[in-house]
Amino acid sequence: MTSAVELRKLRWHCRRGMVELDVLLTRHLDRFGSEMDDGEIRLFRRLLECEDDRLWRWFTGTEQPQDKDLHALVERIAQFPRG
Repeated sequence: MTSAVELRKLRWHCRRGMVELDVLLTRHLDRFGSEMDDGEIRLFRRLLECEDDRLWRWFTGTEQPQDKDLHALVERIAQFPRG
């Protein structure tokens, strides 16, 4: 279970240079953050360390992450229902 402090730190790191990325990342954190285990948190942090332009290409499907774990996370975030 993720602590409130950890969630606040992750939320801060979800703030990007593109509002579209902010929405995608924050929405994922809001839905799944409290349920993430240590491995999922580490993977989400790795994703947050990537550059915005690369993230955007991944989320729009014009590129795919080479790392299979990041690829699965990007797919999960991108396919989460909007609304």
